[in-house]
Amino acid sequence: MERLEVQATKENLLEVSAFVEGYLEKLDCPMKAMMQISVAVEEIYINIASYAYGDSTGMAEILIDHDQALNSVSITFKDSGVPYDPLAKEDPDITLSAEERAIGGLGIFMVKKSMDDMKYKYEDGKNVLTIVKKL
Repeated sequence: MERLEVQATKENLLEVSAFVEGYLEKLDCPMKAMMQISVAVEEIYINIASYAYGDSTGMAEILIDHDQALNSVSITFKDSGVPYDPLAKEDPDITLSAEERAIGGLGIFMVKKSMDDMKYKYEDGKNVLTIVKKL
């Protein structure tokens, strides 16, 4: 397992993306899975940087691990921000036009659809969101 901790700012997205992509490259991750994971990582991390700490700034921890038996990668995001379960929110109605649809939720919906598993828990004062993708 590898770990990265950064200040949860939008400016650190490049460092987070490079960390995850570098790990995936070492696994010879297929391009389609790498692109799906990269989009998911960006969506989740930017949500943390934008909303977790309100007007202040806190830390974000990213852990990545490869399960050889299942040939999958799990990426866990931890922050000490406001408790928020993105999986508890109802999925947007994508049958509606963009004008008719409520704002928000589309990014997490895309992550849910592109990953093989997604879990949330609030533990030890931290939001813990884990995504899993089979390679």
